[in-house]
Amino acid sequence: MNREREPLPTRVQDTQDLPTAYDDSLREGLGALGWPLDGRARDTIDGHVRMLLAWTSAINLTAIREPAEVAVAHILDSLSAVGPMRERGITRFLDLGSGGGLPGLPVAAALPATEALLVEAIGKKARFLATAIAATGLHATVQIASVRAETLAAEPHHRGRWPAVTVRAVASAGDLVELAFPLLAPGGTLIAWKRGDLADELRAARSAARALGGGSVEVLDVDLPGLAGHCLLLVTRTGVVPDAYPRDPATRKRRPW
Repeated sequence: MNREREPLPTRVQDTQDLPTAYDDSLREGLGALGWPLDGRARDTIDGHVRMLLAWTSAINLTAIREPAEVAVAHILDSLSAVGPMRERGITRFLDLGSGGGLPGLPVAAALPATEALLVEAIGKKARFLATAIAATGLHATVQIASVRAETLAAEPHHRGRWPAVTVRAVASAGDLVELAFPLLAPGGTLIAWKRGDLADELRAARSAARALGGGSVEVLDVDLPGLAGHCLLLVTRTGVVPDAYPRDPATRKRRPW
């Protein structure tokens, strides 16, 4: 006899508390970051993690289920961009392929963001994001768009509007530049999470940036415990993006950078 699955929680207080190991891992990493995380931001991030772990058995939002590992591999990794974003005066950003809210929700809480748009085309993941945003109190500054990036880039309200586009999803650097540049304001920056040998990625990023009007490329190493080899790829838009971009997914697949 099949038993009905219990409803997924919509409030942080209806989820399991996080263990001490999570707190220890996060505190160590925050110390290495070199900037403080205030109590409100910490509560928001912890609430997001609790919701993420509660929902992931039903939706598979993350393969990492151990809270202490989540603290390092997801939260600290996401927060590694906050320092560079603050240095550039970025308080508004668009997060592509948000999935379980990473890096968008931790970054929005820690900056703190004045406006953030989480872009997630998969409906069930977008529903999780809506629930997590409401549960953690971020609804005043964080919104969701359940569409593809190509669709969003065609909308005048979003094209050429955003100071930063963040993306932690697995995709080639060339594709990320092509998707992000049409959404970026002049002088805006794509921030992409990468690791390992970046030779091919950098070549593709530079090639795509040239085709999309021009841009500068920078790599910042992430020097945090447990994140050896991780880095941030920053590609800043310097020119005018042709109307033909971004191309549709099939064309990008046939003609990669």
